[in-house]
Amino acid sequence: MSQPMTVKGAEKLKEELRHLKSVERPRITKAIAEARAHGDLSENAEYHAAREQQSFTEGRINHIDSALAEAQIIDVTELDAGGRVVFGATVDLLNVETDQEVTYQIVGEEEADIEAGLISVTSPIARALIGKEEGDSADVNAPSGIIEYEILQVKYI
Repeated sequence: MSQPMTVKGAEKLKEELRHLKSVERPRITKAIAEARAHGDLSENAEYHAAREQQSFTEGRINHIDSALAEAQIIDVTELDAGGRVVFGATVDLLNVETDQEVTYQIVGEEEADIEAGLISVTSPIARALIGKEEGDSADVNAPSGIIEYEILQVKYI
């Protein structure tokens, strides 16, 4: 099943993949070779640590390869959803209760990062916003209770 992903998200994953393959993989291979040179592997902490890093790195490489292969990459700047909130949209919101403004972009699960304002399309906030338009209200079922947001602006950037 294909997963939606923004062009920016795909580029970021490709860059991480390049770094893992061209920098981390050779560094770990060298660390394993150096640890092997120290002799008895059964009690060699450096060797076991390097092998664990290798396992993690190879797992991450496989995960990114798979995510990119399954991704349906969407160029947000070419969307014309008529002001509706759709995947890839950047939405300015007003928390009606606190009068606090927040901005989120709705992205794929692999690229979600709440600190950077990137929320997963499967998150409660995104699910509450999808299909709505500027001026609409959206009730988000959050762990702390229902939060009402007013949609101030929808952008495709």
